[in-house]
Amino acid sequence: MKLSLPPQERPNRVYPPGTPGLHGLVSVVTGVVVVCALYFGREVLIPITLSVLLSFLLAPLVQALRRLRMGQLPSIFIAVLFALATLLAVGGLIGAQLVQLAGDLPQYQVAIEQKIETVQEKTVGRADSLMTRAAATLQRVAPTRPPPPRPTGRAARNAPAVPTPVEVHEPSPTPLQLAQRALSPAIAPIETTFIVLVVTIFILLQREDLRDRLISLFGSRDLHRTTTAINDAAGRLSRYFVAQLGVNLGAGGTIAIGLAIIGVPGALLFGVIAALLRFVPYIGIWIAALLAVFLAAAIQPQWTMAVYTLILFIVVDVVAGQIAEPYLYGHRSGLSPLAVVVAAIFWSWLWGPIGLVLSTPLTLCVVTLGRYADRLNFLTVLLGDQPALSPAQNFYQRLLADDPHEAIVQAERLLREMSLIDYYDEVALEGLKLARNDAMRGVLMPEQLSRINDALVDIVENLEVVDGVPDRLSRTEPAESAGSASASASADLSERHDGHTSARLQAHQETDKTSVLCVPGRGAFDEVTTAIAVQLLARHGLASMMATHSGYRSARADEPNFRDAPIICIVSLDAPDSPPYLRNMLRRTREWRPRATVIVAVGDGPSERGAETGATGASHSVPTFRAMIEECRTAASLQYTRQSAHTAGAVIGATGTGAGAGAGAD
Repeated sequence: MKLSLPPQERPNRVYPPGTPGLHGLVSVVTGVVVVCALYFGREVLIPITLSVLLSFLLAPLVQALRRLRMGQLPSIFIAVLFALATLLAVGGLIGAQLVQLAGDLPQYQVAIEQKIETVQEKTVGRADSLMTRAAATLQRVAPTRPPPPRPTGRAARNAPAVPTPVEVHEPSPTPLQLAQRALSPAIAPIETTFIVLVVTIFILLQREDLRDRLISLFGSRDLHRTTTAINDAAGRLSRYFVAQLGVNLGAGGTIAIGLAIIGVPGALLFGVIAALLRFVPYIGIWIAALLAVFLAAAIQPQWTMAVYTLILFIVVDVVAGQIAEPYLYGHRSGLSPLAVVVAAIFWSWLWGPIGLVLSTPLTLCVVTLGRYADRLNFLTVLLGDQPALSPAQNFYQRLLADDPHEAIVQAERLLREMSLIDYYDEVALEGLKLARNDAMRGVLMPEQLSRINDALVDIVENLEVVDGVPDRLSRTEPAESAGSASASASADLSERHDGHTSARLQAHQETDKTSVLCVPGRGAFDEVTTAIAVQLLARHGLASMMATHSGYRSARADEPNFRDAPIICIVSLDAPDSPPYLRNMLRRTREWRPRATVIVAVGDGPSERGAETGATGASHSVPTFRAMIEECRTAASLQYTRQSAHTAGAVIGATGTGAGAGAGAD
């Protein structure tokens, strides 16, 4: 008989993924071109981007006005006028507060000078005294040089004359030049604001038309995916802006009220600054806190006001960031914390302060689109908050890293949300399939296979005492009166039939009397997979036992333990490939045990569902551990029912014989 080669010496059946080709190079070049276009075209792209994002912010207000039976054009103009009025009000408030604070600064001049002097004495003064003493020490140690001799006589007469200083005075600027100098810093923001508002109006007016054009341009071949992507991105951005605006207004109002209670001047100004700077991720609110703390420390001789101000900002930021935002956004906003920081650096490099403020919404939009566009999917993987690896991939990766402890920790975490059988089916089994593919490709060395199997044994043994959430396949306790009617031989015929029916209804509760023999295949991880099957069968009330592959073949299933098992479960990850050794094993099992129910797990193996192999059942192929347990329990129930029927028939025959003999005697 020809023996098969070990798994690591078999020819490769599973090939690795292809290497990157021209498509990857084109993607890199396209990304570089897009970044260059964003950088060099920022003068045009910044107003357009602000208009698009402002339209997302005003879209809910426009929809609310439309629901109030208002026309499209009036709703848009009212929303835009509301935004303009808000911007003017905020700008006017900041200007008025700055003027008031500048007028009040002379009142705090003494305290500010004292604080500055104290800080200078503690820092600069000490450093200056140290430097002075060090310089004096160096002068005492270093030799002194005589001063150069002054020129006399002819040398003094030939010395160059000292140049006469010349001063250049510019003419006084005209009133027009003065006005131009004063208004030039404000012209650019006013111009940008006007452009943004005009473009926003046209975007809101032609919102549906622009959506249709984008669909036609980027995804007319797959309307469902493109429409879903656009709706998802628009919905996420609208929710983000509205929720972020609400949180920032609440935080700014709380800070303004708190600073007013503490006594910090310009409390309303710092509240507005905190609300605006909070759009800058992570560091925005602390810039406002730094300004407020410095002012509070400067206007009071003590440090009490500064400490209270710092505590106020800390409490507000913790409440807003850890309670309000998770409640409004959910526990996941769509971006990882590292992605938020990297996006802030990238967009601030491209577009300056405006890019810093817009970094989070712009990155959120790109990540959302990457979930539907294959070429942008790498951005979703890098910047999104979804796990980069599936639980099964993470399970196998921990095995490759020789870290079974982390795999056990992952299992305990997942078992808080799923049952043990679901964990074995969805995580462990899928991870074992990945490991089996790598073993078939020949990339796992023998010592690495040994380490992975040892780690798998540790994981399975650790899960023997761990329970997940309740599962519908949980074991049912047998009833107290199971089979009581059929046990009485002196009852009449109807009672015996009732007892037989009761025994059939409670057949599933008697499955612990049925033995299941689990036999592993010849694969690299079949023994561990069989150990999992034995553990699950024992947990669900079946008397399971495990044989080795070589022991089962050499014993020819003639050992008492093998011969008494009415159910034989062959467990192998090679079942989907239907290898010759597994087909031979199944054929010999049918020859040795023609009356046993044979189940092939886990995978769509060489089964003949529905083909009669004996008087008790057929061979079955099951793809999961759950299906294996269901098949075993069904076969055990059928076995128990047949035994009960055979016993009841024997009792009925014996009773009939006795009755006939009695009648003849009479």
